[in-house]
Amino acid sequence: MFKYLAALVACVFLSANLAFAGPTEDVKKTVDEVVRIVASKEMKHNDHKRRQALKKTISLVFDYSEMAKRSLGKHWNQRTPAERKRFAELFATLLENSYAGKIESYNNEKIVYLKEIVDGDHAEVKSKVVTAKRDEFTLDYRMLNQNGKWMAYDVVIEGVSLVSNYRTQFNKIINSGGYSELVRKLETKTDELKAP
Repeated sequence: MFKYLAALVACVFLSANLAFAGPTEDVKKTVDEVVRIVASKEMKHNDHKRRQALKKTISLVFDYSEMAKRSLGKHWNQRTPAERKRFAELFATLLENSYAGKIESYNNEKIVYLKEIVDGDHAEVKSKVVTAKRDEFTLDYRMLNQNGKWMAYDVVIEGVSLVSNYRTQFNKIINSGGYSELVRKLETKTDELKAP
């Protein structure tokens, strides 16, 4: 009887560890690779190669299409398939370029993974960033399980949702100037971010 209980406890413990390894492990792998790229001496003097490597790595954990859909909110359903595709591309480029630029200024900040909350196909990975000056800020990843891989659809920084923030901005632009004005602004912003 004791051996049976011990085996049962071991199975529960192991499955709990495996569950924790899911979304947190996917985020951690990506963050570790990003840090490796930024710290790489080989890429330090090759801005283009470093930026391409960062974009590729970031795209492994971020579901840009889902983020674009949620950021456009109620306006998503009014778009044609071609408009949705174009918007998702523009949104991905915006995020890739703006966040790759911020990541490149990484300066030995420490990332601490606090906990993960899994609810079916949804999860949230809670973490904090500790700067060299010991300042801290929270950084949480909201994720969806897609065919066994956890992908982020939102990032919450100090309680502020990236997707909600974009949705508010996009909604204002669409309400005042229409959807075409939003696309024009995104295209302009994308060109600015791509510029050296």
